Amino acid sequence: MGLPLSPIWRGVGGDAVAAVAAFEELLTDFIRVLGPDHPHTFTTRANAAHWRAEAGDSVAAVAAFEELLTDRLRVLGPDHPDTLTTRSNAAYWRGVGGDAVGAVAAFEELLTDQLRVLGPDHPDTLTTRANAASWRGRAGGAVAAVAAFEELLTDQLRVLGPDHPGTLTTRANAASWRGRAGDAIGAVAALEPLLIDRLRVLGPDHPQTLTTRGNAANWRGVAGDATGAAAALEQLLTDQLRVLGPDHLHTHNTRNNLAYWRRKAGDAAGQYVAGEIHTSPVAEEVPLPAHDLA
Repeated sequence: MGLPLSPIWRGVGGDAVAAVAAFEELLTDFIRVLGPDHPHTFTTRANAAHWRAEAGDSVAAVAAFEELLTDRLRVLGPDHPDTLTTRSNAAYWRGVGGDAVGAVAAFEELLTDQLRVLGPDHPDTLTTRANAASWRGRAGGAVAAVAAFEELLTDQLRVLGPDHPGTLTTRANAASWRGRAGDAIGAVAALEPLLIDRLRVLGPDHPQTLTTRGNAANWRGVAGDATGAAAALEQLLTDQLRVLGPDHLHTHNTRNNLAYWRRKAGDAAGQYVAGEIHTSPVAEEVPLPAHDLA
């Protein structure tokens, strides 16, 4: 018997709060019918914690994952895949909650165990390396993050191939942290060939293709080409309005960044056409989600 899909689709459909409530109701019934240590009970607790975090309460989610971890350690043992996954989710949401240093430490400890249990080429091991690198950068180690992502990329090219989503995401993150480490020209140089590959693999309207265009444009501006950045963002905005619509967060961000670079380029009139001026020219980093829940 699998888990009911209705609570999951509530969350996927955008109503994280309703998903939390549905999973908590389901949890009550599972505890009564199956008992507290049944796999479905544990999975429901994990899903409730996940959607609680998606609803904005990452602190409560971390607490829930840590309580779940205690029980999974007791019932399943430290090397069970579900136990390792729970550690990954707790670490990820710890970082989202503001403790980047704690997230790095937790992911590095997890990586040690995954290397022993799963091996270096397992997808979960590679994902943990990506998360450790990302949070290391967010904790202030941009240069170390670049090095970690580039080492990871070498292994992903060998294990997953050049067109795998994980490989492409690692290239995006390596470029992003290269820019954050002070090498804006290097970031542009890395993002432009990535864009070519994402256009080929994903197509022009895929969200990650659009994000890559935005990042390449913004780092071009940071590298000193404000006019080129504005021109690229203007083209991107046209496509985002068509694909995502005017109210999407990424469309809004592009309008703000377009205004910023128009102002930097000396186009005082254009900035007001595009929207309010962004306080930072750097586009958001490609996100690295925690493991999918079972």
